[in-house]
Amino acid sequence: MITISAFRWVPETARGQVRDLRVRWALEEAGLTYRTRLLEQGDQDQPQYRALQPFGQVPILEEEGLVMFESGAIVLHLGERSEALLPQDPGARARATQWLIAALNSVEPHVMTVVAIDLFYANEKWAQLRRPGAVAFLERRLAALCGALGGKPFLDGERFTAGDLMMASVLRLLERTDLLSGDARLAAYVARCTSRAAFQRALAAQLGDFRSAAA
Repeated sequence: MITISAFRWVPETARGQVRDLRVRWALEEAGLTYRTRLLEQGDQDQPQYRALQPFGQVPILEEEGLVMFESGAIVLHLGERSEALLPQDPGARARATQWLIAALNSVEPHVMTVVAIDLFYANEKWAQLRRPGAVAFLERRLAALCGALGGKPFLDGERFTAGDLMMASVLRLLERTDLLSGDARLAAYVARCTSRAAFQRALAAQLGDFRSAAA
């Protein structure tokens, strides 16, 4: 049985965004069953957890002696077992991998800069000075992404892949800004990805864990 780690509790603003959701989504797309290992606050800093995840983050995946961390690596690993995530065709498989890495490397760092400013430092003078430049750079990245998407439903055409899963996961971080809602094409793309039954099941599972912990 696959086990993934997740937090038992996070602040309201983080619910539906914690990165175990990405792995849950991949598992749902692949049709693989899993259970969760819910961490209390502080568990991530214990030596036994740090031995598995040196940065104290979630998720980790555990299965038959294999332990993995980093959501992108885990999604790619799961993709090796499911054509729903990584196509068998070598070219399509390479492109799906390329877009997954682009989401994590070329888009997410700039998304997180803006999100961190808005959530944690909005009243700081340095953040107010930094935000316009950070937004302008992110807008250029989003415009480039939008150009690559073009009129296609998904990044590689008609078929949803792990690349779309990761890109939509990253773009969802902008839901509390006008950077996503202001771009009709990208907003429609994210809506298309997250309307999938597998995403809805994954989101319900994560939120369900938080509700159960609060009961």
